Amino acid sequence: MHRPSTAEAEVAEELAAVRPGLVPRYTAALPGARAAVLTRLWRALAHEPLPWVASRTAGREGLALRLSDGRRLHGPHPDPYATSAYVTALRLDDVAYDDPARLMTDLAVPHGSGLAAELGHSVASLALSRAGRRPHSKEWPARDWEWEQRVVDGHPFHPNCRARPGFSVAEQLAYGPEHGPLVRLGLVPVPAGECLVTGAWPEALREGERLLMPVHPWQAEHVLKRSGDRGLDAHPLMSLRTLALPDGPHVKTALSARLTSSVRDISAYSIGLSATLSAFAQTLAARMDGLLHVTRTLGAVTADSPDLAAVLRESPQVYAATERGERVVPVAALATTELPDSPAWLADFARLALTVGLRLLDLGVALEAHGQNLLVVLSTSGAPLRLVYRDLADIRISPARLARHGIPVPELTGRIVTDDETTLRRKLFGSMVAGALAGTAGSAPALRAALETAVPDLPRTPDLLALLEDRLPAKALTLMRLSPGTPGDQWTDLPNPLH
Repeated sequence: MHRPSTAEAEVAEELAAVRPGLVPRYTAALPGARAAVLTRLWRALAHEPLPWVASRTAGREGLALRLSDGRRLHGPHPDPYATSAYVTALRLDDVAYDDPARLMTDLAVPHGSGLAAELGHSVASLALSRAGRRPHSKEWPARDWEWEQRVVDGHPFHPNCRARPGFSVAEQLAYGPEHGPLVRLGLVPVPAGECLVTGAWPEALREGERLLMPVHPWQAEHVLKRSGDRGLDAHPLMSLRTLALPDGPHVKTALSARLTSSVRDISAYSIGLSATLSAFAQTLAARMDGLLHVTRTLGAVTADSPDLAAVLRESPQVYAATERGERVVPVAALATTELPDSPAWLADFARLALTVGLRLLDLGVALEAHGQNLLVVLSTSGAPLRLVYRDLADIRISPARLARHGIPVPELTGRIVTDDETTLRRKLFGSMVAGALAGTAGSAPALRAALETAVPDLPRTPDLLALLEDRLPAKALTLMRLSPGTPGDQWTDLPNPLH
């Protein structure tokens, strides 16, 4: 019989106090949540360059990993693009593990105890999310935030897909988009002279010589240690810290908690670049023959602190002709709706996404086009028509490629600027192909079929040749969590589905 992990037991105890009616559903959801997180962990163990994995050997019954201390870890043949929970247990020597947190604890690798605790949180929070999810009809939502709140399981490939350490059960229920809450954002007055502002900060969020800064209630309580009576009601989107305001715009708030991989604050660097990036993105979108829209940054502000900052953006919904029945859908939410003739639809979507991505990359811009940042406009019949992209903070721009095409280079500095070919390709292929397309396809065979159909129609660029011939880059998400002293992204190479 499975013994609940510490995180599972703590969530059950808190849930019994704040929402006792959910306890049976939470308990029933735990085995599936363990399998979902264990499947994601097995992907990492099978494919990432973990220093304590000495060798990997595939056999008739699955894959065997020989660890540097001589132990062996056995599991099924891995599908790096699978989104279903196909791993229910892994065997370390002669002991079977169905709990990813216990497995990581007993692996006893450097920094493994911290990751084990996060995996426990991921399982417990995922079970809570599944227990508390609201049923939805087969009808398409009318409002953009309703699409986002359909996404329950979080990141399709990260073992920490639902880890929310620092959030109580009551806070998860109150702020998690999958639970459908209405969140009251605080409005913190800050003297305008103490703020860095780019773009146009709206008059509705000004008060004389002070700016009213939208603040997430978790941030206000746990980080800023302040509260107030004034605020705005908003609907949380899948990133948790970005919310849809009633009059349409989206507000990205600072949230100094570790969600999935990163602490979600907003740097002064990104605030300073936001207006320049937004204007530059509009000029590039105009070159895409109507296949791409980029949401505009309306205004951004920071009070000289990553803990107190906010960004206002257009809603992607403004780029849908709703009178014709069009809808803008985050790619991560596609799995929540029925799509016509799935293999053919997926090939059409892959063709559209890669055409835009490759053309932009050739011009000199690599999008971070994962399932959260990338959205698709669907016709009333469900056909993919064009793309919408949001959140420019993590794109990469190549001055050399821009200059080669005669495009004026924007005044940008820092990590966003690079001419390194590997960095540019990793950014696009790792997010769009190993992320958005793989997450939508749900398996290596489905991804392979879509790419094979789409490739003949794609722009014949050197980047396409690299996509066809090389292994597929993907962020080494677990290695990054086990390497606290190594800043920035780390990468692995996955089997190319086209080979």
